[in-house]
Formats: sequence, structure tokens, C-alpha cells
Amino acid sequence: MQPTTEAPTTGAPTTGAPITEPPITIFGPDFPFPYDDWVGHPAGIGTVPPEALGSEVAVIGAGMAGMVAAYELMKIGLKPVVYEPDRIGGRLRSEPFVPGEPEVAELGGMRFPISSSAFFHYVDTFGLRIRPFPNPLTEAAGSTVIDIGGETLYARTLDDLPPIYQEISDAWDAALERIAGFSGLQRAIAERDTAELKRRWNALVAEWDDRSFYDFLATSTEFGSLSFRHRELFGQVGFGTGGWDSDFANSMLEILRVVLTNCDTDQYLIVGGVEQVPRRLWSHAPHRIAHWPVGTSLSSLHRGVPKPGVRALRRLGPDRIEVTDRWGERREFSAVVATCQAWLLSTEIDCDESLFSQDLWMALDRTRYMQSSKTFVLVDRPFWSDRDPDTGRDVLSMTLTDRLTRGTYLFDNGPDRPGVICLSYSWMSDSLKMLPHSVERRVSLALSALRKIYPDVDIAEHIVGRPITVSWEDDPNFLGAFKGALPGHYRYNTRMYGHFHDQHLLPDAERGIFIAGDDVSFTPAWVEGAVQTGLNAVWGVLTHFGGRCAPENPGPGDVYADLGPIDIGE
Repeated sequence: MQPTTEAPTTGAPTTGAPITEPPITIFGPDFPFPYDDWVGHPAGIGTVPPEALGSEVAVIGAGMAGMVAAYELMKIGLKPVVYEPDRIGGRLRSEPFVPGEPEVAELGGMRFPISSSAFFHYVDTFGLRIRPFPNPLTEAAGSTVIDIGGETLYARTLDDLPPIYQEISDAWDAALERIAGFSGLQRAIAERDTAELKRRWNALVAEWDDRSFYDFLATSTEFGSLSFRHRELFGQVGFGTGGWDSDFANSMLEILRVVLTNCDTDQYLIVGGVEQVPRRLWSHAPHRIAHWPVGTSLSSLHRGVPKPGVRALRRLGPDRIEVTDRWGERREFSAVVATCQAWLLSTEIDCDESLFSQDLWMALDRTRYMQSSKTFVLVDRPFWSDRDPDTGRDVLSMTLTDRLTRGTYLFDNGPDRPGVICLSYSWMSDSLKMLPHSVERRVSLALSALRKIYPDVDIAEHIVGRPITVSWEDDPNFLGAFKGALPGHYRYNTRMYGHFHDQHLLPDAERGIFIAGDDVSFTPAWVEGAVQTGLNAVWGVLTHFGGRCAPENPGPGDVYADLGPIDIGE
């Protein structure tokens, strides 16, 4: 599916030609449930008994998972009480360079695959505009420069690069097909053939749970016949979203999920900033709502401001969980949805151990977060489109390099508006190199690295306003950018993901608290994982209060026993 340059509304943009094949969406593969169909069904997602209407539910965290959960719980007639220590949006953080102006630095999530169909349900609901994200070697980027080992290459498509890059691309595609049965899996996802998808995927889980991404490359026939240089370039440059080497230690299952569900292709940005999505969930008054009068929003239920961050969680008895905020106010709830990153439940929030089983605590504490940093500047205009009179090339391009910056992205807001440059987008050890430095020093280091690639371009002369930076590992409310599952973590992920469904089997001390967020999902780093686990928590809370889904629109917990992740034993 080839989207238009900019869609006035969102969803799955098209060129106007009829769609003859079903699209790839983030449908499983571990739990192939149609969240987009469930949340958009005319019957609604479910109802609670009359005596439960208006009951309070604590929602810890106002990121995407928390806002989706709170919004949908409000729609079925419950009263979410949102706790947030900082700002609405979580890691969907769009920082304006100038208050009131549309140019933003997307400090967290910034590119969203159109396969994120449940996320785009909300984008569509609020009528937000999208544009193709300027990923390397895409039309939206215009041109791409690859600078590796001191050699600088200029390209607009893969065909413009030396043959070694095509060899890498071909080897990657062939390895995916031979080892993972890629085309068959994607066909099952597109057709939503759950039986075939689970048959194929479950076999891969058993084979690849204990093996890393690098293991996949190094032991495959396709890459094994190539040189180390091929693997090195693949790690530095990759395809689609850029380099892959920061993920080399991760479970190969995690990488397979990304490519199978097209997370790494056909990506979009939200015009004006993605933080608009969780903020619209906060302020929007849905026309279809139970119990509450028309015009009710999460904002109105909170008098415009969420509760402060949570300091402690205590079990007082069956259906009684006490939440203490950072200023010491205590409130009791029958149900709690915790969407904060898992580590915060053992660091920032003082939790009764009895709230979770020791097996689940093990999974929460063994979650491994990846580091990430970004540095942005505002520039007077999109000068990178100027042409070098000697070469005819763009004077500056989307840039992938082994230098300190790693990835540099250019955002054109039109000829009459300032442009935005993400000078540096780095991960793991490259991110840690930035951690001690001020924003000014980070800008200086990035400009120094880029000057070696573009010696005749003075980027600094175009910079206006204040630079903006982030290191997610340095934020006490996050402690990292997102989860990166290691080999052997499938069991941990299954415990966390399935927690919403297993409540009826738990002892009283563990019931009524539900975890959500992209780190609970099987697709960390992608907002769709936050949306889907937020919706899982909604189903859990709904049934906790004695509610149910309409027979014609069963929820995720109703079909979990049949479609849930494979049990690979202990």
C-alpha cells in the first residue's frame, strides 16, 4: 500500500486505487486478536452492571496505555482516576521549540507504522494529519547519506548504493524466507488466519526463544556465506528505519515480530506532534458514553488536572487497594491499572509484594530497558534542500553514520516555516556517551561529527532558538527508552502479557491490579503495544466489576485461552 504524501485525515492512506489485498497489521503473532475491530465495533467493547457504574479505577501513568485505558473505562461508565508525576503523554513527548508554534522535537516515539491499526483508530477519531516519515532511502527523505568507515555515499534509493548493499538486502530477505517462512507468516497476518499464524509462529517460538538476532545473522546460510563486513554494514545501516546493531543482543523473536508486522516500513509522523493523541484522549468528550452526561471527558472528571504521581500501593483486603500519591493523599480502589514502566514498581513506587506473585515480580524485575538519546535544533528554514552547484546534490541529507550522531533526520515544515533537525538519534552505548553532557555540549559534539561528513555546510549558522535533548535512561519516571527482550525472556513476557486474563485464577491478594504499557506487550518500542495492552487492562477491569462484552464482539480475555501465547514450559 503506497500512501499519499499527506493525508487530510489518517487511517490507512491510499492513492485512490482500490485495495485488492488485505493490509498487514500488528495482528499478533503471539496473540492474534483484532484490537482494531474490537475497539471500533458498533456494539462497543462491553458493559458493566448498573451497581458498578461510576466506580473509581486508579490509572497509574498518563502515557498512551494509561490514556487509552482511562478513556475506554470512562466510556463504559467507570470513573478513571489518573495519576501522573510529570505530563500527559509519557514517551509520546512532543516538545515545542516555541510555545504555541507547531514545530516540535519528538523526544519519544516519532515514527508510526501504518500497520498500527488500533493506534490509528484514535488518530482517526481526532482527525489528526499525518505525513510519511523521512526514513533513509525513502521518498520522504529526499536523499540519504551513508557515512561508514570514513567513506561517504549519497543515494536516493537502494539502487544508488554499491552492490554490497543490495547483497545485504537480498541476504536478509532470503534468510527471513528460508528460516522463518516470512511470506507465509505475513499472508496469515494479512488474512487474519489465526490457525495458520499460530501454527507457524509457535514453531518459531520454540526454535528461537533462546537465540539472539546476531545468532540469526551469523549462523544463517545467507549471511554466513558473506563477509563480516556485510554484517557490520547491516548493523550500522540496516534498512527501513536505519541501523540494527543496537538490537543484535536482543531475542530474534523480537526482531521477527517487527518485520513480520511491517513495523519497520511505511511509517508516518503526526503533524504537530504525536503528544496530541494522548492529550486528545484526555480532553475529548465521546458522543457514545455510558452513565456520564454527554460532554464528559477525562479532563472534566479531573477538573482539568490529573492526580500527582504515585508513591505507594498497599493491599488492604479483597477488592481494596490503597493508592498513596507523592503528597501523601490516600485513596482506596477496587481496581488499579498500572501503566508505568515495570522497574518503577520496585524503585519509585513502594509496592506490597503480595500484589504480584513472585514469578511475576521476577518477570517485572528482569525486564531489560534500552538506552536512547536524541538532540534537536530548530533552524531558520529547510536549507538542506539547497543544491550544491558543483554536484547538483542536496547540501544536507538524512544521514546514517558510525560517528557519534548515528542518525540525523530532517523535518521540512514548508518554505515559510522553520525546519527541525534531529542532529543525533542514538541507542545503547552510543546513547551513554551523551549522558554526562549538557544540551549545548551535545549539539557541539553532533555538529563536529557532521562537519566531517559535510565540510562545506555550516549548520550552526542556521540554528535559531533553544536546542532540545533527552536521555530516557536519566529520567526517574522511565529509567530507559523501552524494553529490549533478551534471549530466554519469552516466559517472562508471557507472564506479564497474560496477567490481565489470569485474574480469576489468582489469590485474593493479587486480584484487581492490572499492568499495561509497551514493555508489557510483545512489541516494545511501538505504540501499538501500549494501545493493545491498555485495552487488555480495560477488559480485565470490566470483568473484575462483573461486566461482559457483547456476544458479537468478544474481548481479548474472552478468546485468550484459544489464541494466547504458546506455553513452552518452565
